[in-house]
Amino acid sequence: MTTSAAQSNVVAALRRIAPIADDLGRVFAAAGHRLYLVGGSVRDALLGRLGHDLDFTTSARPDEIERLLRSVTKAVWTIGKEYGTIGAKFAVGGHEWVVEITTFRADAYRPDSRKPQVAFGDTLDGDLVRRDFTVNAMAVSLPDKEFHDPYRGLTDLAERRLRTPATPEQSFSDDPLRMMRLARFTAQLGFEPAPDAVRAATGMADRLDIVSAERVRDELSKLLLAGQPRAGLNLLVATKLADRMLPELPALRLERDEHHRHKDVYQHSLTVLDQAIELEDRLGGQPDLVNRLAALLHDIGKPKTRKFEPGGKVSFHHHDVVGAKLVRKRLAALRYPSDLIDAVAKLVELHLRFHGYGEGQWTDSAVRRYVRDAGDQLDRLHVLTRADCTTRNQAKANRLRSAYDDLEQRIAELRDQEELDAIRPDLDGNQIMEILGIPPGREVGEAYKFLLNLRLDRGPLTPAEAEAELRTWWATR
Repeated sequence: MTTSAAQSNVVAALRRIAPIADDLGRVFAAAGHRLYLVGGSVRDALLGRLGHDLDFTTSARPDEIERLLRSVTKAVWTIGKEYGTIGAKFAVGGHEWVVEITTFRADAYRPDSRKPQVAFGDTLDGDLVRRDFTVNAMAVSLPDKEFHDPYRGLTDLAERRLRTPATPEQSFSDDPLRMMRLARFTAQLGFEPAPDAVRAATGMADRLDIVSAERVRDELSKLLLAGQPRAGLNLLVATKLADRMLPELPALRLERDEHHRHKDVYQHSLTVLDQAIELEDRLGGQPDLVNRLAALLHDIGKPKTRKFEPGGKVSFHHHDVVGAKLVRKRLAALRYPSDLIDAVAKLVELHLRFHGYGEGQWTDSAVRRYVRDAGDQLDRLHVLTRADCTTRNQAKANRLRSAYDDLEQRIAELRDQEELDAIRPDLDGNQIMEILGIPPGREVGEAYKFLLNLRLDRGPLTPAEAEAELRTWWATR
């Protein structure tokens, strides 16, 4: 793709946003400032997938950016002002466009800092050389629409290569999170990282330690939500970046020998992730972070529970419970929200439950307990359990699939007959106290638990049946 062809493509994409881009370009030019569409927006325009989030860079300082934006829209925010970024929203052509305009940047990390030292620059080239990759270091001036590509990003885009504008050592030193972005864009764009970038990331992996957990978490989430995250995860492991932020992942590469053969747990986990992504139409069709984290991490308890048994077999007893605890610890360290941690941990803890019942006909009691324990994660548990079948034995795979089809059918049948998603005892706490003549306390809780288990075992009872069972239990306890 030539520079002139690239400019034509970008201009074509800009026609969609002309009412915004052209007006902003004229407003900034009239105030004596230069304005450029930049970074991912230009890259996506060249790839034919420019969205509704637009990034600009400018010679104007943050106060001036805010003043100029407020002259054309009321929807302006200043959350990123200390970093030189002002945001705004425009409603044009039936769509909402989110715009972020940032002063030319020249900032970098100090060796001992967890945050970048913010410094503003004076030139476009100085800003672009500090971008993460050349494919994100292209710009289009406004309103004249001149294409700027000082670091051959267009060539790298055409050759599907991830290369840094400056040396990778300088780029990754300026912001160590760029090493994770190398993996993320490998997953998102399907591009190949340049060998010197991989070498630099491997040699500088420990620099990731200075980056805040929140920024690492966000980058990991973006990688996992990519179309095909496997390549990015492999790069994190190969460069040892995963050792710094998700050490449980490379730990899955358990040693194998000729006497103790078992599945490659690491590759198995990536395959489960791939298959869980393929099943996301069951979850609404959108990338689902809880689903993907659970699939990736469902076996992280195996390294701690591995035991070599007589006869050359390998066991991982209770790796589901151990794994759930490890998930909680790791995701909390990465500052994920508690509701997400709870969901992922529950799925990891329950991912073997189906196999505990075997492949035969499920009783009503087993179905009720399965649904109750899964709670609001039942649909994701369906996906994870199906995705966890990676056997090459097609007959076995077909049996497991058929058995799970039967389970889902049993759940559907019981849902038609009972309030399966909100199982509770047939008598509440007040009724229990009135029948037994006892005050609030531990005994009420014990009676409630007895009635709940009875409900799970036998299904709904009439009030009279429940009262009779309660009185019998109370008399014999």
